[in-house]
Amino acid sequence: MVTELIYSKQFHKHNSASHPENEKRLTIMMNAIQQSNLLQDLKIIEPFLMEEEMLYDVHSEEMIEHVIQASKQEGNWIDLDTYVSKDDYLTARYAAGGILQACYDILDGTADNAFGLVRPPGHHATPNRSMGFCLFNNAAIAAHQLSKQGKKVLIFDPDVHHGNGTQDIFCSRKDVLYQSLHLSPHFPGTGAIDEIGTGEGTGYTNNAPLHYGHGAIVATQVLETIFLPIAQQFKPDFIIISTGFDSHHTDVLGGLRYTINFFGRLIKYYQDIQPHIVCTLEGGYSLDWIGRCLLSQLGQLTGNPQEFPDTIREDPEGTAIITELHEKLGKYWKLPS
Repeated sequence: MVTELIYSKQFHKHNSASHPENEKRLTIMMNAIQQSNLLQDLKIIEPFLMEEEMLYDVHSEEMIEHVIQASKQEGNWIDLDTYVSKDDYLTARYAAGGILQACYDILDGTADNAFGLVRPPGHHATPNRSMGFCLFNNAAIAAHQLSKQGKKVLIFDPDVHHGNGTQDIFCSRKDVLYQSLHLSPHFPGTGAIDEIGTGEGTGYTNNAPLHYGHGAIVATQVLETIFLPIAQQFKPDFIIISTGFDSHHTDVLGGLRYTINFFGRLIKYYQDIQPHIVCTLEGGYSLDWIGRCLLSQLGQLTGNPQEFPDTIREDPEGTAIITELHEKLGKYWKLPS
């Protein structure tokens, strides 16, 4: 089993010390790896710089130019949430390049799976707008390139925030299945159950908006009765997971109640569908906990599962969500009754 860890010191250059999405997140996660028993199981890879033309396959020229200009000096902002550091145009291309590189390495047999410890994150970046801490959409760029090779890709997004950008990019396509477990109401205000795609992509967008206090119990019900049966029927050649640790119960930007060990279980659920998995880092801002959340997923990827003491009371009632999901998506997929 070869698990790649995509990492570069370049990703620390994207930094605003007062912002929750700062470079300290990487420092803490790398320290956790180095102090664990997993380091020997990981193949640490420097990312390649993504070719510029690949960005234009997913994002508009105006959006890309905005990032280019903003990254020429320190301290610029796209909006009230999204900062741009000097040379971020390069850093963001390394982040996107790292995820795509991991996908290529799995396709050619160099690796079995991978985790992209990359920044800036990506799942809020739409075709035309950088937003929500994100500059370019790392998962979407990789999925699009895989689709050009005839591969069907499933993007699973368990970040506490809905990945509006990823949904927008693929909402009218059926070669990429998008599944999101997220908190609602919450930023960015998208991801309702009835957002199921458009045109030939109808049914290929699956949203489960969980409520404050929901945790592994309701998420597991959604997975086992809706998401995983759909994934099995879709038969993906590849799975990209937009990993957000802000679904952990301690996260200051969250509201869900996942425990550390549930993050590893999420990987296991999708490994049983397709073992070719690349995780790309999205959110997660509880600095006392994100290191162990990462180890939970890396342990499952490497075949060396990790368990940590962590419990929380959660709301177990998700019947209304399951019922509505079944009603909306049962028209397009065979779901258990």
